[in-house]
Amino acid sequence: QVRLVESGGRLVQAGGSLRLSCAASGRTLSSYPMAWFRQAPGKERKVVAAISWSGANTYYADSVKGRFTIYRDNAKNTVYLQMNSQKPEDTAVYYCAARRTSYSASRSVYTDESPYDCWGQGTQVTVSS
Repeated sequence: QVRLVESGGRLVQAGGSLRLSCAASGRTLSSYPMAWFRQAPGKERKVVAAISWSGANTYYADSVKGRFTIYRDNAKNTVYLQMNSQKPEDTAVYYCAARRTSYSASRSVYTDESPYDCWGQGTQVTVSS
């Protein structure tokens, strides 16, 4: 059974940078498409970035394009979200997710919640103005 643990969330000033990590235990992530979602207070959880299991393809929400980068280190069984030029509207709980149980082509990325069946507990990111 795979367990995902996010880390790296904290308070940061606008314009600053953070790197979130999503480490897996129990099984390798190397064959799973992954994604980062976020949920701001009073709002729905939405995808921020997604990556294919091969790492060849990525997706970014319009609101973070050019500022955030998702990447994976399969040797370390970890997926990262590098967040630069942060804005107060980036404030949210950030969750990583893995798609484990169905076949995924090497370049497939998934941007809805439903394909993902394993979630971390979330890490709080707060961006002050």
